[in-house]
Amino acid sequence: MKLSIFIFIASCLIIVVSFVIRLVFDKDTVTAMGGLNAVIDEDTFTHQRKRMVEEQIAYRGVTDKGVLEAMGTVPRHLFIPEENRSYSYYDQPVPIGYGQTISQPYIVAFMTELLKLGKEDVALEVGTGSGYQAVVLSKLVKQVYTIEIIEELGKEASKRLKTMGYNNVEVKVGDGYKGWPEHAPFDAIIVTAAAKYIPQPLVDQLKPGGRMVIPVGGVYEVQDLMLITKDASSKVVKESIIPVRFVPLIQK
Repeated sequence: MKLSIFIFIASCLIIVVSFVIRLVFDKDTVTAMGGLNAVIDEDTFTHQRKRMVEEQIAYRGVTDKGVLEAMGTVPRHLFIPEENRSYSYYDQPVPIGYGQTISQPYIVAFMTELLKLGKEDVALEVGTGSGYQAVVLSKLVKQVYTIEIIEELGKEASKRLKTMGYNNVEVKVGDGYKGWPEHAPFDAIIVTAAAKYIPQPLVDQLKPGGRMVIPVGGVYEVQDLMLITKDASSKVVKESIIPVRFVPLIQK
């Protein structure tokens, strides 16, 4: 009996030692372990994203099924710098560099729902940032055009979106106050930074029957989230929705 126990323990030790030797010297094993950790991380992020939708977004009143599905599908952590990735699914803005942030998940969902998007819609985003909001929109509309004034962010976002296979999003580096007249009119326009005023070019580029959401106010002050609607006769109605706080919309 004692001999059997000794043999069992010795066998276990041999297995452990063999594993350690392989881990140290076998690159394939090390790679496999890295892959395992990556899977664990992705599983964690998936769980956090599910909780984000349930506890931060749906719980606070967002009901549009398409918006909830998009928020639950798009991997927000891949749009956040690695050093800040642990905050990906917190309900807060997260820095993405160049003095800019990715908006808190609830605000992304809330603003997106206000647009009342349709599958055949063409949307304009002003303030690409990391590209996250554009991708959420891309799940809900036919085509997204997005403008970023900070060249480095625009190029990084464009590369990221192409790598991830989001082919119905086009990024342009330019002044968002001027919109993108070449692709106007738009069914929906979303502005993801606080404008000093409502830019008339954006209003002009809104299609009759279209909707625009835009935060308006001073730099780093409490701003008004405005809903701009244009009816079939091109009459424009402006409505203040909720107080918000965004980084400023840069203008050339």
